[in-house]
Amino acid sequence: MVGVVPNAAYRHFADRDELLAAVCTAAMRELATRMATGVAGVRGKYGDPAAARSRLHAIGTAYLAFAREEPGLFATAFAVPLRHSYDAADDGTGDERTPLGHLRAALDERGDAGVIERRRREGIEFPIWSAVHGLAVLTGAGPLRDVPDANRRHLEQLTSAFIERGLALARRPFDGIRPGSRLSEGVRAPARRWTAVIQAPARRRSAGPP
Repeated sequence: MVGVVPNAAYRHFADRDELLAAVCTAAMRELATRMATGVAGVRGKYGDPAAARSRLHAIGTAYLAFAREEPGLFATAFAVPLRHSYDAADDGTGDERTPLGHLRAALDERGDAGVIERRRREGIEFPIWSAVHGLAVLTGAGPLRDVPDANRRHLEQLTSAFIERGLALARRPFDGIRPGSRLSEGVRAPARRWTAVIQAPARRRSAGPP
């Protein structure tokens, strides 16, 4: 017993939705702090291509680690009630950035480093976010939650490689991808390896004992 009645929280919040929205904000703030810590741990001056790549990787690593280590907070962060907004103050600096703000800043640096063609920069954060978030959900509470740790780490590496190949496309003029071209193969190869990793446990189960 801690001496707190079940409805004590509602003395500070108008209703359940307002309470949940506050928890969502706190979860997002914790995720943003982890991202900031990861970025701060990368050496290299702003605009250096290698350092910029490492900072983007650090953001993705922090995102996946948060989802794995704090599954309840991670799920809550994306459960804002409909009558509330996901929008939060983001002054573009340090720990005050939102998770999306950190991702955008890292991609802006890739643009300044010449890794992304400027006219292809707009909106590219959303497919990248989708890829990382999708992997976090699949390997968290989703159908890939039981894959061995080694397989999960390999899936994370494949996702990172897939994103980097996508950014490589955003670095050059686009006139279509010809089937069978080196560019086409660069996008499809990680997808084939990803499929192999996912299907491996199922094949072992179906084969039965040796």
